[in-house]
Amino acid sequence: MTAAPTIERVTVSTYRFPAPHPESDGTLTWDATTAVAAEVHAGNVEGLGWTYSGTAAAAVIVDNLTPAIRGRDTFDIEGAWSAMHRACRNLGTKGLVMQAISAVDIALWDLKARLLAVPVTTLFGQVRDRVPIYGSGGFTSSTDTEIAQDVAAWRAAGCRSMKIKIGKAFGSDVEWDVRRAALLREIAGPDIELMVDANGAYTCGQAKRVGEELADLGLRWFEEPVSSDDKAGLADLRGAVTADVAAGEYISDTYDAQALAPVVSCLQLDATRCGGYTGFLRGCAIAAAHNLDVSGHCAPSLHAPVAAAVPRVRHVEWFTDHVRLEPLLVDGAPTVSGGTLEVTSRRPGHGMTLAAGAADYRL
Repeated sequence: MTAAPTIERVTVSTYRFPAPHPESDGTLTWDATTAVAAEVHAGNVEGLGWTYSGTAAAAVIVDNLTPAIRGRDTFDIEGAWSAMHRACRNLGTKGLVMQAISAVDIALWDLKARLLAVPVTTLFGQVRDRVPIYGSGGFTSSTDTEIAQDVAAWRAAGCRSMKIKIGKAFGSDVEWDVRRAALLREIAGPDIELMVDANGAYTCGQAKRVGEELADLGLRWFEEPVSSDDKAGLADLRGAVTADVAAGEYISDTYDAQALAPVVSCLQLDATRCGGYTGFLRGCAIAAAHNLDVSGHCAPSLHAPVAAAVPRVRHVEWFTDHVRLEPLLVDGAPTVSGGTLEVTSRRPGHGMTLAAGAADYRL
């Protein structure tokens, strides 16, 4: 057997994609999304990964991660992941650092599959050809007209589940939140699975009362009703509301996943934050051990291949901002139809490469 080539270098590029106007959820306002892309090179082959983070993640990749993996066997992804993790001990290995690791890990999986001339789903073990999605957006800053436009786009994509943001202004206007959820039900119709995301804006008592009021609308998914750091609060709410309580988008490692799994109804994972595809699959194993479904948070193009390998994936978030920018960032992004993402099953790797037009957004 021919020895696998070694990792020669990593190139990093950062892109800023402005939002059409400032957008808000219950606890944050933003006007752009920053993507940090990593390309890992071995000979004349490169693998691509990216994360949604800040520009500092690029510095972590250059200064800390690249020296840790240069010269390593390209097929030893677990070893490379551990080497990157160890190299960042003194920086802390969660948050921004794990976002940087995530981008490189995804690139390593893409590189390995390209070297083997197989789709990355072949390495994971593909169990489905299409991945269910749900429509997501509906910011607290959105007008009623913009909500209707979101719903129209989600309906055109075939989404049977739709999610909006509530918890406006740190949960200070609960009546507005309830009216906004009722608006979604009115526009979307009775057959759509209703989902809301408070982004940790409420106290536990507020969240219980909101959950009770929205039960009459048929609420099925209540995401981060309280902060995901409040494990006791999540457990209390899971036993008090009829909707599924979901959290996990900030999971960085298996310790985080182990702490959240016992207190949620569905575990969210984000491959751009939880350690790439390696971390995502580890989190899925923890969810399975707790008899939980997994839902992919944001980054639909990156989640399609790995979600196709998870028996108990519920869906992937088809998030407005990322749906807009990913075709600008990469060529080969998976297409959506019938409420599902098509899983690339013919092209090597995950099938995506940086788009030439992305240069217009490069920092």
